[in-house]
Amino acid sequence: MNPVSRGFRNAFRNGLRSASIVVILGLSIGLSFTMLVANKAVSNKISDIKSAVGTTVTISPAGFSPGSQANNALSNSQLQKVASLDHVTKLTETLEDRLSTTGSSQPTFGRGGSADSGATTSLTSPVKLNFNGNDKASGDSGPRLFVNGGGELPTNFSLPVSFLGTTDPTNINGTALTLTSGKNIQGTASADEVLVSQAMATKNNLKVGSKFTAYNKTLTVAGIFKNGTQQENGTVVLPLPAEQSLSGQSGDVTSAVATVDSLDNLTSTTNAIKSTLGNSADVISSEEQADDTVKPLNSVKTVSLFSLIGAVVAAGIIILLTMVIVVRERKREIGVAKAIGGSNPRIIGEFGVEALTLTIAGALIGFIIGVAAGQPVTNTLVDNSTSSNSIQGPGGRTIQFNGGAGGPARGFGGGFRNNGAVRGIKNINTEIGWGILLEGFGAAILIAVIGSALAAGMISKVRPSEILRSV
Repeated sequence: MNPVSRGFRNAFRNGLRSASIVVILGLSIGLSFTMLVANKAVSNKISDIKSAVGTTVTISPAGFSPGSQANNALSNSQLQKVASLDHVTKLTETLEDRLSTTGSSQPTFGRGGSADSGATTSLTSPVKLNFNGNDKASGDSGPRLFVNGGGELPTNFSLPVSFLGTTDPTNINGTALTLTSGKNIQGTASADEVLVSQAMATKNNLKVGSKFTAYNKTLTVAGIFKNGTQQENGTVVLPLPAEQSLSGQSGDVTSAVATVDSLDNLTSTTNAIKSTLGNSADVISSEEQADDTVKPLNSVKTVSLFSLIGAVVAAGIIILLTMVIVVRERKREIGVAKAIGGSNPRIIGEFGVEALTLTIAGALIGFIIGVAAGQPVTNTLVDNSTSSNSIQGPGGRTIQFNGGAGGPARGFGGGFRNNGAVRGIKNINTEIGWGILLEGFGAAILIAVIGSALAAGMISKVRPSEILRSV
């Protein structure tokens, strides 16, 4: 009988023990395959995020937060120095304010008020809320408020409406606006014309040419843009000079985005902007933002890699100890085989085939486990690497904020942060292709080799004469 068929038959010589070894190996290989799937999925997500890196630099006042009362805004004159730097092809400046709806109750959140200023507007935000996780509006996919201690917001509470003055009214925070009716506005004009979303128009019975009040002034709807995220739907877009004038913040800018001519010049231009603005601004490039975004994924990648290595080593030790026991049990059989002319390579080959057979049987179980557990385990690892945003609400209660399916209501109450990036990195889909299967099979071969190594050394040391004398 050739070594292959003999090794295969020997693998199942003791049915109960072989079955136990296969199950244990299957669990270990299943863990390693699951970690391999998770590692690949996270690595691909990191590559996708970094491949989408643009050539922009985000500029904001040093330590600025929407709820802060500190007057630390940047100025147009400061940013003009940035616009004149080499390789800066475009500079978009914005000033954001939040106005409470006239007649609505506005509790205090964090350090700031219910909105960024005491001004009001006749508009009502179209963004819906789920209170304490209870879906009070059928089909509501808006952000949720979780108030610890069972507190409730006032019944006539309405989310503040965001007013965004910008030199580039064609987009909101990088999202291009598509007009469905009306005309666009000029970002450098001082006219009191604005753009609103379809959701905002529907909520407030607006159309092109309609008028509403804000800052005790009358504004006119020049155009209506297609619905987008919750953030976009709850934002009124107007020219930067008009917002500066209406809000009494002449020359102030709360954020800016500089576009660089190429990725090669991104780092040097970012450093030049930091040098120009000094300690008055926080400056971060799109590349740095991508690095910050994938930090949780890098930790998941590290955990999955070490878990993969640990699982492979554990499986190798299991098969190694198994083969050591088998060799000791069949030491006399090995000696007799050598005495009748069996060579070391042939006998070692038989035991190697036996180890490989057991490992492949365990790998089949492991692959099934990996396919079933890959996505859930990946989701769990990623979820555990991120955390919900929270602020202090009325009475010192903690309020956690989670954006809905339509997107986050950024800056609500001057204290909420945009967690869109968190949702983005959580959106990871595992894919099990031939490449991963081949890598998994390669790991199984490695496990079999590790398990056979010590056994091969023990076999080579068996002396037929000693075995025969002991018979």
